Amino acid sequence: MKVFEIVSYLQSIAPESFQESYDNAGLIVGNLQTEVTKVLVSLDTTEKVVEDAIEKGCNVIISHHPIIFKGIKKFDAQYYVDKAIIKAIKNDIAIYAIHTNLDNVYTHGVSTALAEILQLKDIEILSPHESTIFEQKPVGAGAIGYLAEPTDSLVFLKELKSIFQLQCIKHTSIIKSLIKKVAVCGGSGSFLISDAIAAGADILITADIKYHEFFDANGQIILADIGHYESEKHVIQLIKNILSNHFQDLHILSTEVITNPVSYF
Repeated sequence: MKVFEIVSYLQSIAPESFQESYDNAGLIVGNLQTEVTKVLVSLDTTEKVVEDAIEKGCNVIISHHPIIFKGIKKFDAQYYVDKAIIKAIKNDIAIYAIHTNLDNVYTHGVSTALAEILQLKDIEILSPHESTIFEQKPVGAGAIGYLAEPTDSLVFLKELKSIFQLQCIKHTSIIKSLIKKVAVCGGSGSFLISDAIAAGADILITADIKYHEFFDANGQIILADIGHYESEKHVIQLIKNILSNHFQDLHILSTEVITNPVSYF
């Protein structure tokens, strides 16, 4: 099997045309004609992840976040991006990123999977793209659905903390006693606050909410920031499942490297 076969299949799930304008999904490093030995799946591609791939005998890394977002004019071996790229090239390791294009699909999408972890019912895209002409695929940001039964808000937050193994949750005032309708967005989802309110969600679970954006709750919704890594670490298993369900003979591993750059004291 060659790299292009894996890339072609992933693009059939989440076409690169679905990515946001700022994104850099796709083949970051490598040759599409390279024969694949093993695949390592990660959330990020850091130098330690590349080293993990080398140790495991993997010559392809599939990550959610692209290691390169902007153009590189020179390589500085002291910078974490450059170090990862240099090590990957030296060791003939291909790096492929499937980022906001995977965020924006419904089937196998990042937010859909997040909603499924919470066992939501009747899951839909929270903010559908106006033009969904891409092979009839539902496309858009975030997801929304219902709990099986209305749940006490504090009980729900405790369950949320347990499910995602969180050390803490940043949230707005508990302005609703019960939670029934839940909106979610893996990664940075504060741009969906107004959509979640308009959809009648009792809570929006996402990450990277800035101080002033918490005010946008405006007494109409509970905002819960669970952390970027925490809201997307399930994507490793998601990508692994996508690949293993299609390529039965492909050896696919998950990285053991915790790439979360945020620590809590």
